[in-house]
Amino acid sequence: MYGGTNIATLRAMLGPEDNTSDETLSVYLDLAASKILNKLYPYETAHGHEIPEKYVATQLNIACYLLNKRGAEGQIQHIENGIHRNYGSSDVPDEMLKDITPFAKAIL
Repeated sequence: MYGGTNIATLRAMLGPEDNTSDETLSVYLDLAASKILNKLYPYETAHGHEIPEKYVATQLNIACYLLNKRGAEGQIQHIENGIHRNYGSSDVPDEMLKDITPFAKAIL
């Protein structure tokens, strides 16, 4: 679970018209954390690790992205009134994870 600060920030990112519950926002923050930790620790279990402070903004952006895609997961194309949407994948885009540097250990 995440503190009120992250939930409040995510709520502000979604806008005042969004009425998603704190519990749901917390779940999406957990999903975003999982994506980041799996990138940070590709060769070991990420369980028990915390998100480094420098990746909190990335976590919030990923959670917001996932929340905004609800109901349109995996959408390939949607054109309506000049709005065009294409999703190649229902997962988080690689661009959102590109700045995360994986941890590695030396083999002795």
